[in-house]
Amino acid sequence: MDVVAFNDPEGRNADLIDGSIGEASMFHATFGYYAQGVSESTAVLPEGWKGRLIRFETPATNGVVAWCLEVHDLWISKAIANREKDIEFCQALLTAGIVDKTVLQSRLETVSELVAELRQVVGERIGGR
Repeated sequence: MDVVAFNDPEGRNADLIDGSIGEASMFHATFGYYAQGVSESTAVLPEGWKGRLIRFETPATNGVVAWCLEVHDLWISKAIANREKDIEFCQALLTAGIVDKTVLQSRLETVSELVAELRQVVGERIGGR
């Protein structure tokens, strides 16, 4: 899981997250999972993604609020990352019918500064290829 601290231009909070609950931390050893601290610029996301963030809060979070990417924005970001684990994740969301291909195509069109070859690859993934 990636965790971003907003308003952290130097990445200090991202480093703190990594050191506290990141891979190979005591937290990871104790609980068996970890989070990576990232900055807002780590992921390539469709235009308007901040307005689609989904608030997550339960009694178990003790007042802490998590803001999660909307699933289509997450899919686009993972498809652009183009790592094997992300490709598998994207395919699973398509297969399970969790994402809508029309919405994905629309979101892909709003991603700026994406090389044409990668845009084509992501577009083909949306089509299921």
